[in-house]
Amino acid sequence: MERGRSKDPGKQERLDNYKAQFKNGKKKWVRYDEGAILYSMGIHSFMDLANEAKAVYRIKRICLVNTEKLDEYIEVMYGDPESN
Repeated sequence: MERGRSKDPGKQERLDNYKAQFKNGKKKWVRYDEGAILYSMGIHSFMDLANEAKAVYRIKRICLVNTEKLDEYIEVMYGDPESN
């Protein structure tokens, strides 16, 4: 098995699909599991970060994260201070 590849081939296919959609600017809204994969972090870390950024929108029983708002928050809070 290749290093860095998932044991579940379906999971790897979904990951590749998510990344392709995200790079093309098609994914403005993601669920927690998608976002954790896209941002390469654990799901709880992603949930905490999204809540800090106030980028979580709850619609009935679904939580959606606005990736544009999250990206902006990350740039402001964790960006390189010398780049300004």
